[in-house]
Amino acid sequence: MSDLVEGLVIKAQSGFFTVHTGEGDFTCRLRGRLKEKWRDTDLVAVGDRVRISRVEDGGMIEGMIEEVAERERALARLAPSAGRGSRHWTRRGYLSEREQVIIANPDHVVFVFACAEPEPRLRMLDRLLVGAELQEIPAVVCANKVDLVSESDAHDLFDIYQEVGYRVVYTSARAGTGVEALHELLAGRISALVGPSGAGKTSLLNAMQPGLGLRVREVSRATRKGRHTTVVPQLVPVNGCASDRDDTTEQGWVADTPGIRALALFDMDPEEVDAYFPDIAPLVADCRFSDCSHTVEPACAVKEAVEEGAVSEHRYESYVRLREEHQKLADMYWWGIDEE
Repeated sequence: MSDLVEGLVIKAQSGFFTVHTGEGDFTCRLRGRLKEKWRDTDLVAVGDRVRISRVEDGGMIEGMIEEVAERERALARLAPSAGRGSRHWTRRGYLSEREQVIIANPDHVVFVFACAEPEPRLRMLDRLLVGAELQEIPAVVCANKVDLVSESDAHDLFDIYQEVGYRVVYTSARAGTGVEALHELLAGRISALVGPSGAGKTSLLNAMQPGLGLRVREVSRATRKGRHTTVVPQLVPVNGCASDRDDTTEQGWVADTPGIRALALFDMDPEEVDAYFPDIAPLVADCRFSDCSHTVEPACAVKEAVEEGAVSEHRYESYVRLREEHQKLADMYWWGIDEE
């Protein structure tokens, strides 16, 4: 076996993986011994750091993945093909579904929502932010198409997220607003872009780097073909931008995530939902009851904060709806156990 080469998985398709290394890109397969251990997640995914051996096959130099580095984090969702046969007991001791890794080891996820056309669905954004909190992925909010509304209207919509503690970038591809700031965020990092159709991700990426958005969109369309196609985006290189410290540039990687309206929230109890709202979590200890649901109980610090304007009403409503959904899921699960 030749010396092992370290690389980054930038594409995964049908058991073959494209690994980017300092010596070029290699089409690789996974060493058989790595498949022997069953896991409740993908063995290898886009974004994984691996070590490969190079082999010659019919005159072509290809590779074999010999080692997969431990993941720091993963952007994941419930596997779309998961059925009864794919259920398993989670680390928390209850039945759940197998996760599908969209991107391994992202440095952050950028949630792109338009200020108008289409109207921003802030409740969807709240759910996505909860998913990022649960998966311990730093999140950035990109408020796009600021040229379609007044500056005050844009800030009225999205400043709440900055107050909560998220970084908010205000952008417009048409006017060039915030494009450089977005470029700086993506340079030198692995980034996942998530957002509804029409939010303007392609236009933003093209404004930042000509052709980048079109290439990302082509990759995304390819992953969506077929009714049961697994959504695993390909990482596309982002040109580096000059550092403030020196003249070097840093290349980044970006991937769109088509079809993702919610991240993996299936391993979360209803009692835990408040922990993933940074504006609500610090108030929980001040509630009269330790098991307060923050919906009907008296002397609830969260409800008092909403009444006083310290917590926004729409964020609180997002919390209540999400908790109710997970309570129904929990009730359905325990009802199913009783029936068995």
